[in-house]
Amino acid sequence: MPARLCLLAWDAARPAAGRTALRPDLVRAGALVELARRGLLTDEDGIATPTDLDTSTGDAVLDGLLELVRESCPHPWRTWVTLRARVTLDAVREQLVAEGYLRAEKRRVLGVFPSVEYALERTAVVDVLREETRTALRGTLPVAEISERDAALAVLAAAAGLFGESTPGRRIEELTERAGSATPGLRGIMRELSTAPAAGAAAVTSP
Repeated sequence: MPARLCLLAWDAARPAAGRTALRPDLVRAGALVELARRGLLTDEDGIATPTDLDTSTGDAVLDGLLELVRESCPHPWRTWVTLRARVTLDAVREQLVAEGYLRAEKRRVLGVFPSVEYALERTAVVDVLREETRTALRGTLPVAEISERDAALAVLAAAAGLFGESTPGRRIEELTERAGSATPGLRGIMRELSTAPAAGAAAVTSP
């Protein structure tokens, strides 16, 4: 899910589309939701809490975040959306480069300072992903026929304003319910996490 959110936000990250940078908070929220979906993070009185100290996912991005949560002081979900969120974004971009979705181009700023710029390689795949997510948000497909993961993806994308236009609140509520239907407590976690990218989106788009 964090990789999909990174790709969904790619076009929106360009200044011409009204954004100045990729959103670390959005990608981090996706990683938190994915860990909650897998039962590796749970909610204890508003605190994101690991359920197991040994289990791993086999995914470098998720395992990196899970280790960070395990080794840190307890924090609410909203704190984890932003706390060292760029670490997760950087890990996701490295993963997407390794899988051929992004291309990393090394450059030097002012001819001196090393820098890396990323370019989208598999644009057709991202176009399909964006259309599927847009359909989940505004299409006529019954919410019950949308997968839990796709529903969660759509809710977070909408909260971050990736598609610009507003989505009816009733549809968002139904997608949130669908996203948490298979995991106890996930509906509440989704509601908590989706408010953080929404607040960040307002800050990014304000004059």
